[in-house]
Amino acid sequence: MIRFSLRIPEDLHERLTARAAADRRSLNSEILHLLEVALTDPGTRAGSPGSDPTPPVPLHGKPDSSPA
Repeated sequence: MIRFSLRIPEDLHERLTARAAADRRSLNSEILHLLEVALTDPGTRAGSPGSDPTPPVPLHGKPDSSPA
């Protein structure tokens, strides 16, 4: 897995943190989930301008990293 730093506005961080808590996910898992959903949107079809012709690869690891 690739690791990198990302700078985001405070208000976006607050929204992501709240959404992660509501979905019982870690912040990292929530961001990965949202990115995967956005990149597998049916509106993003293969062959459309700017689309990636390769099918998305499912994410590995636990979908919910909160304690049981």
